[in-house]
Amino acid sequence: MYSKCGNIEDACRVFDRMPQRDVVSWTAMITAYAIHGHGEDALKVFHKMQKADVIPDYITFISLLTACSYAGLVEEGQKYFDCMSQGYCIMPRMEHYACIVDLLGRAGNLEEAYSFVKAMPLEPNACVWGALLGACRIHHNVKLAECVAGHLLKLDPQNPGYYVLLSNIFATAGKWDNADDVRTMMKKRGLKKDPGCSWIEINKITHEFLAADRSHPQADKIYLMMDSLVEKMKEAGYVPDTNFVLHDVEEELKEEMVSSHSEKLAIVFGLISTRPGTPIRITKNLRVCGDCHTATKFISKIAEREIIVRDSNRFHHFKGGLCSCRDYW
Repeated sequence: MYSKCGNIEDACRVFDRMPQRDVVSWTAMITAYAIHGHGEDALKVFHKMQKADVIPDYITFISLLTACSYAGLVEEGQKYFDCMSQGYCIMPRMEHYACIVDLLGRAGNLEEAYSFVKAMPLEPNACVWGALLGACRIHHNVKLAECVAGHLLKLDPQNPGYYVLLSNIFATAGKWDNADDVRTMMKKRGLKKDPGCSWIEINKITHEFLAADRSHPQADKIYLMMDSLVEKMKEAGYVPDTNFVLHDVEEELKEEMVSSHSEKLAIVFGLISTRPGTPIRITKNLRVCGDCHTATKFISKIAEREIIVRDSNRFHHFKGGLCSCRDYW
């Protein structure tokens, strides 16, 4: 519970005070470190689990491989994948294969990941291909993305997320016609993109923000504060990354669009609604974009705040201009 709420310290304290620990509690602690980006700590917990003679199950290895993937521990992840069957007679399931694809893909080893998928003894499902498509997005591999998307759209043609991901890959590469074709295909199939949305709780009231949202009662204050922050951030060296604006528009408009992403609005609302020094906790339904990640590092230093962001995959802890993910996510 504590780790899912963004408080890894309290999660550790509760775990350390447990008089007895079974496979569920050990796995929960490994998972906690994994989603907070503390891969090496997750491995240390697993080693303690082994010394305590607690036998891991298949879920433990999903958490372990996830920890390796989020921290870029490629060799360690491959070692534990082999350890499953060789050391514990646990045959890898589809989730484990997806973790390895994600592990290799995040590290930029796209061809190795693709070869791994083709050599799988199981027929790859959408989860496996989706992990590879996500890696293509991170590393801007358009050619492989088209191939992977072909498999995905056959397996799960009603999932709008895959169309959006492919369209964004084309848009980032400046292939606007291809991006438009994918979005047209979505419309013909009656599919709609889930809008990016961020939430923040202030005084037990949850506030919701969409990109370029002006519906909030304090919208004027939020945008005024945002303009002031952007100026201070630029003075400190921040340069808006307009590559994350996936529309073919003028550069000035791109800067305006990227500054009004939902997580930025939620963070600024948190700044004007809480006392100085109060940590700010944000939840986002999608993966945080690269510009918002960079901007939040600057904001954490300028405002002297700890900012905890949970996106669709993991937690990011921003403090003093740095992020717990070490810019690997």
